[in-house]
Amino acid sequence: MSESASPEECANCGGAIPRRARACPSCGADERTGWRDNDATRYDGIDLPESAFEDESDPRQSSPAPPRAGLRWYWIVAAALIGAALILGLVRFR
Repeated sequence: MSESASPEECANCGGAIPRRARACPSCGADERTGWRDNDATRYDGIDLPESAFEDESDPRQSSPAPPRAGLRWYWIVAAALIGAALILGLVRFR
């Protein structure tokens, strides 16, 4: 494809492209980002693993456990230490 000619329809967004346009007026795609001649067959012949075709929203797949509710043990220890320091500070200065 020559640099002066542009496709009639944007391969990225499907918008109409004026003749001799350097970029799509709708999405900004150009020859580097989406007007390549072989867009339809660019990835033909690439062997992808079966996991590439699986739906990521499949509820049967394991998902990370939700965070636990409540305080973590280190926050309780930190609060106890701060409380003890305040009590000792009050007792010392009386």
